[in-house]
Amino acid sequence: MDFESDDSPVFPPEIPPIDFRALLNDEQFAAVTAPPGPLLVLAGAGSGKTRTLTYRVAYLLSQGVKPGEILLLTFTNKAAKEMLHRVQDLTGKEPRQFWGGTFHSLGHRALRMFGESIGLPKTFTILDAEESESLLKQVVDADDKLFFKDKTNPRPGPLFSVLSLARNTQQSLAVTVEKHFPQYRDIAVALPTFATAYARKKREQNVCDYDDLLELWLELLIKEPTVAEYFSHRFRHILVDEYQDTNTLQSQIVDRIASHHRLMAVGDDAQCIYSWRGANFENIMTFPERHPGTVIHRIETNYRSTPEILNLANGVLLAQPKGRHFDKELRAARKHSQKPYLVQAMDDREQADFILKRLRALTDDEGVALNDVAILYRSHFVALEVQLALSRAGIPYQITSGVKFFERQHVRDLIALVQFIFNPRNESAWTRIVVLLPKVGEKGAQKIYAAALEHAKLLQQDFLDALSTDDVKSKVPKDARPEWESFCTSLRQVNEAMRTDRPAAAIETAVDGWYGDYLKGAFADYPERLDELKALIGFAQRFDEMDELLAQIVLLNGEASDRQVDTNAEAVKLTTVHQSKGLEYAVVFVIGLADGLFPGRRSIEAGDVEEERRLFYVAVTRARDELYLCFPKINQRGGPSGMMNSPSRFLQELSSDLYEPLKLKRQWGW
Repeated sequence: MDFESDDSPVFPPEIPPIDFRALLNDEQFAAVTAPPGPLLVLAGAGSGKTRTLTYRVAYLLSQGVKPGEILLLTFTNKAAKEMLHRVQDLTGKEPRQFWGGTFHSLGHRALRMFGESIGLPKTFTILDAEESESLLKQVVDADDKLFFKDKTNPRPGPLFSVLSLARNTQQSLAVTVEKHFPQYRDIAVALPTFATAYARKKREQNVCDYDDLLELWLELLIKEPTVAEYFSHRFRHILVDEYQDTNTLQSQIVDRIASHHRLMAVGDDAQCIYSWRGANFENIMTFPERHPGTVIHRIETNYRSTPEILNLANGVLLAQPKGRHFDKELRAARKHSQKPYLVQAMDDREQADFILKRLRALTDDEGVALNDVAILYRSHFVALEVQLALSRAGIPYQITSGVKFFERQHVRDLIALVQFIFNPRNESAWTRIVVLLPKVGEKGAQKIYAAALEHAKLLQQDFLDALSTDDVKSKVPKDARPEWESFCTSLRQVNEAMRTDRPAAAIETAVDGWYGDYLKGAFADYPERLDELKALIGFAQRFDEMDELLAQIVLLNGEASDRQVDTNAEAVKLTTVHQSKGLEYAVVFVIGLADGLFPGRRSIEAGDVEEERRLFYVAVTRARDELYLCFPKINQRGGPSGMMNSPSRFLQELSSDLYEPLKLKRQWGW
């Protein structure tokens, strides 16, 4: 059904009257009541994006459009349900009358209906993540039995991540590895063979993985034009939420099922921060070119933040390269308040001390709830000192984007390695490390340990030296033997560093040795985890003796574990900026604002910091009332002692009248 907006909804008898004019601001009203056609709604942070989408659906219904003619595409089923339940509250129309959900769930429905036309039987089943990785391992082992025996090669999980990203971005595996997984450059040539074998095996077994739900849906739309016509005819109006997060597959699917151009894409180019997950910034930027006649609506009135915080956010947007973004300017609906603060600390520890003192004042004197305070950072390791300070002070905190630093898997692994070398009687530490070798389980670890202990006693030999003897090596599973020598050599090197140097040197030796190679194959996000281990080196620099370092780590872990809090308890929120998107807090501290940390070193080296700038914009727009931008002058992360940081270029780009400088005094004052 076509209609022209005359600001006078017709309201079919079953739809209760809605006063759209009274319930929406001017910008929202213009978008909600726009005539059908290609519409790009640029919804700034805190401007009521979800409200606009919800009322658009209600408005279409008020114009006589049937629920079954509306398709709502979202990135989570939860988001679709929430919007459609709001629509039900407004119109009485039940959610089940609509097609609404994630791209993957709707792709699944499409393949059940039409998949046979591209050779996919209706009886196909969907593999979960574990099953997908297991099947991939089978085909790789069949092609190259030695591939997974090399510990620097990706394990099945990381390998699947590489293939998945290439599929969702429709880039070659060579380009994907070069851009996102440089640690796997040496084996990139083998990956296309694995990908082809994996795809063939899925078809043989009549199974699909998660990515197939998009890939095969797009293939269906391309190879069977009548199917594309069916969707285009059935769904007379298509709405897409968070359009800036679409990947290449998703944008092509939308373009093909919206050939009628009655499409509303809602998003914000300034919040496109997920390229590492496949999101393609070009999708939103080129939307008007792919959909001629696009009308752009800007929703810029922000109901969340103070004018001063929004002035700074607008300053971040102004620094974007000309022609590489849509112009927009957030306007505040709230009254004036204080400017954001730029906090210059000597180092991470002073940064943490400042946050601690300010937290006490906020909660004790100003009545701010801990739940309404967030500490945001670019990468997990940046928050180490803050976690330590909060633990010591007994202030409860929740890490909403992972686990506490010393509880992260790779950090615990490395600490266990060092603990064992410091005390070879620590069988728990021994077992945690040895089971990382191929085919070594807990019982196998115990057998190897017993053999080495017996050999060391018999020959009055050092335990670490005994590990390399033939008698002990004979207890090692065949699959683990190729790397046994490098494993033993690394333990001896760490031991030597421990005896002759300070604890930081031993930690660094451990990171550079066997475990560093293991890390490369075990985790797709190897570079980020390596940065965290380098942060551990920095933490170790404050200790002169290994027993002091290890004792402090155990005590800190115990303190943190004793104060586990449930998700509803009062606690400061610690989270990466990525995980904070869509959330808001009364008070926000953004920490680690130094070049090389935010923006990250790899983005600077690649010469492309635009996504990092957008990430900074997301960070500052989480704050409602108070915003603290924290810059530590001295780098303490495993580099040369006392190396100076440069302030983040994102801070330097801002006009100085957008913030209030706050220089900390020593002795806990400012």
